[in-house]
Amino acid sequence: MTLEPHVLKTSRKVGWIEVVCGSMFSGKTEELIRRVRRANIARQRTEIFKPALDTRYSEDEVVSHDDSALRSTAVATASQIVLLAQDSDVVGVDEAQFFGDDLTEVCRELAESGKRVIVAGLDQDYLGQPFEPMPQIMAIAEYVTKLHAICVVCGNPANHSQRLSGSTSRFQLGAQESYEPRCRDCFDLALSKGEKTAQSSSDSVESSTESDASSKASATPASSEAASDSPGSAVRA
Repeated sequence: MTLEPHVLKTSRKVGWIEVVCGSMFSGKTEELIRRVRRANIARQRTEIFKPALDTRYSEDEVVSHDDSALRSTAVATASQIVLLAQDSDVVGVDEAQFFGDDLTEVCRELAESGKRVIVAGLDQDYLGQPFEPMPQIMAIAEYVTKLHAICVVCGNPANHSQRLSGSTSRFQLGAQESYEPRCRDCFDLALSKGEKTAQSSSDSVESSTESDASSKASATPASSEAASDSPGSAVRA
């Protein structure tokens, strides 16, 4: 369930910052698009910005992994957002982790000028470390929504972006061919570092799963035998 602010009608124009964060494939961009579209319905002036280096799906749209899209403006630096967003009531920023640390002050400046600022981005990098400037923006935000993907290994909620390509660059664009969502237990740091292949990681996970299943199976007869010898079992019989 996502949290959005309850807007009150006041004589003052009050701004704030909302953060939508999580791993890859958790629906961050989709949620950003949803909120901006609702603002459009409310006849507010909106603008979405994204880093110019992100050309995976479109150069002039933000596009989610489920193909939802909305027009956007690509900028090379965060400082450009302040100039281009002057006439907007609601300012969206996608893929915030690709901007520098100055995005934090840009968000603060926009909010203090009375704008609603919605920032979407990864909260952890491919090594599972905090991905700046997201932690700093989360600290000054009024609202923070953390989304989860589904772990492709076990099906539990995933909060890690598992890199599969073996690259050691912190900034690497990619989608399903380069990343997959994983939970804390299934996240493989050695694989993200490029110290092992995706196949060896998969084999390791399967081996661990089979080992757990075998342990449970071997424990079952003993448990049944113990149950049959207990006083409670005799009474039920």
